[in-house]
Amino acid sequence: MKVLIVGGGGREHAIAVSMKKSKRVDKIYCVPGNAGIAQIAECDPSIGVMEFDKIVAYAKEKAVDLVFVAPDDPLVGGLVDVLEAAGLRAFGPNKAAAILEGSKAFSKDLMKKYNIPTAAYETFDDPEKALAYLETAPMPIVLKADGLALGKGVLICNTLEEAKAGVKEIMMDKHFGSAGNRMVIEEFMTGREVSVLSFVDGKTIRIMSSAQDHKRAKDGDQGLNTGGMGNFSPSPFYTEEVDKFCKDHIYQATVDAMAAEGRPFKGVIFFGLMLTPKGPRVLEFNARFGDPEAQVVLCRMKNDIMDVVDACIDGTLDKVELEFEDKAAVCVVLASDGYPVSYKKGFEIKGLENFEGKEDYYCFHAGSKFDDQGRVVTNGGRVLGVTAKGATLKEARAKAYEATKWVDFENKYMRTDIGKAIDEA
Repeated sequence: MKVLIVGGGGREHAIAVSMKKSKRVDKIYCVPGNAGIAQIAECDPSIGVMEFDKIVAYAKEKAVDLVFVAPDDPLVGGLVDVLEAAGLRAFGPNKAAAILEGSKAFSKDLMKKYNIPTAAYETFDDPEKALAYLETAPMPIVLKADGLALGKGVLICNTLEEAKAGVKEIMMDKHFGSAGNRMVIEEFMTGREVSVLSFVDGKTIRIMSSAQDHKRAKDGDQGLNTGGMGNFSPSPFYTEEVDKFCKDHIYQATVDAMAAEGRPFKGVIFFGLMLTPKGPRVLEFNARFGDPEAQVVLCRMKNDIMDVVDACIDGTLDKVELEFEDKAAVCVVLASDGYPVSYKKGFEIKGLENFEGKEDYYCFHAGSKFDDQGRVVTNGGRVLGVTAKGATLKEARAKAYEATKWVDFENKYMRTDIGKAIDEA
């Protein structure tokens, strides 16, 4: 088979590595790709993920058998529909189903309608009404831009003043663009966050391994929200009891709800969960692999990824049993200092060769490219996802942090406490 992956980050690199392991894949293409993905795939950096016509033309020119759409923007924008209309086989939810991530108001309303446990909330189109509501709301409180905001459109406000400033930021100043035309205000929940990825074929769901992200830029969960500064899998807080509750009340219920709404979901659903004192609650849905969740989950999956992808598309997932190595994985993101606000790019990345031939070690590229001299240089806020597997989470963490020393670039920055919660488990 020939496969085209749409995307250019660490998630897509992890998907490409899984594809390369597949006995059924001979050739991998990627648009736009990055310098790491280019080691195992033919990339065309001139094609952006939202250039649907160019992607269709490229897929036809290369006569690919499958297009794997990885990022949120093209999924919510309807790339899968466009590909299928052009006669191409595509993996990922269509536009009608991707609204599960594309609109927080939609997903909250869906959960309310089908009794899927989540935080209490209200939705607002008018900033004045939102401000009036806040006057009587308990603090702290959570404000969410309705649309896609690169994982950053969520504000946790401790005081009324902060909340009012948040409404201004999201709805008036449009800090997150049109994503802030509508806003969800929801109750603040306490507990541990856990991410659970799943494959879905429209009716059947298969759960992958649990993971735990670190969204804040700085140690001790301080600083601004980012796309993710590191991850570990599995989460020791995702117990058998939690798993049973989620299977009984959340996972299949979500798949059934989408089908009942005439929006059958095929692809990957990411469940962002909060383990509250009253039980697990859904924080958010994503309509695709998380980043860096994919980096710590896919490297442990034993199944041939193409068998699972085909089953999702063809509606035969009930015949597939997912298998994962009895190992743990930890990913530490090496970022550009100053991320997520402002940072410099274009620094040469040195030491990448140190990962070659090393079992249980991965260096997933998130923001890299080749410069005019053919050197690999930094090209984003998150640059690399250094990932290691170990017999235990503590071993995996020690190996991942050791491996962060193997590679270097100017303005390299990372959190030093990824997976620290493991010590409390």
